[in-house]
This record gives sequence, C-alpha cells and structure tokens, in this order.
Amino acid sequence: MSTAALVNVSLPVEREVQAALEGQRALAAFLATRVETQQIQIFDDKNQAHRVELPTSALRLLVDILAELAEGNAVKVVPVHAELTTQEAADMLNVSRPHLVKLLEEGALPFHRAGKHRRVRFVDLMQFKARRDQASEDAMAALAKQAQELGMGYE
Repeated sequence: MSTAALVNVSLPVEREVQAALEGQRALAAFLATRVETQQIQIFDDKNQAHRVELPTSALRLLVDILAELAEGNAVKVVPVHAELTTQEAADMLNVSRPHLVKLLEEGALPFHRAGKHRRVRFVDLMQFKARRDQASEDAMAALAKQAQELGMGYE
C-alpha cells in the first residue's frame, strides 16, 4: 500500500452522505438472512436494471462502508494481508513515525524488513491498536472507579 493510495482518499460531499445514509438503511434490512449470497439491482445511465449477485459478507461490508460515509468519513478498504510503510502505520495509529519505529524496535509491534525498509502487516497493526485501545479503556475505568471510591465528586 502506498502513501499516494492514502492521500487520494477524499471526504464525501453532502449528497454522498445522504445517499450513504439511505443506502445503509435499505441494505441493513437484508443482513439478518442466513443466505450466503444476495441479489441486488444496479441501474445504468439508461435506467435499465442489471442484477448482481453478491456474497452476504460483501453486503455486510458495504453496509459498514455506507455507515462511515453517512458519518462524513472517508473510507479506504485495505486487505488484511497488506503491508504498510512505517509512515502509513504511524498515520493509522495517529502517532509520529519516530514513535512507531520505537515501538517496532522494542518488539511491541511485529514487523519485517523489505531491504532496509521496515514493513508492518495491516492485521498486526490492527491487533496492536485493539490491544492499545482496550488497555486505554481499562485504565480509564480503573481511574473512574478510584475517583468514585475516593468520593471525588464524579458521581
């Protein structure tokens, strides 16, 4: 995955946000099915319908994408086997590249070298992020509990 691929992501405009919201609501109703595939219709510029069969798992992903667009967020689909540069990984964690390199060198996050460059697998990055987010939530819960026990007025 290249930095250019991340830079070319643009935020949805208002009409796209509204269409995403409507599409998300319409498609979400079909996700409860146990069927492995779903058929949808796509209309071309001549208003002719074309039937398309999609795996239900792809439809779930599409609903998730539409939910993000409806919130006004840009979306980029990244295969779980993708390899990221240190800058791309740092951007996804919202940390500096030097801090990310420090995490890599400390062994907190697995990586491998492609020549002299470090590469981080997307799946490893997401697992690290989930652990980091959980640790943050746990620490916040512990602080809130301690504040309540000490009667610090956070009731």
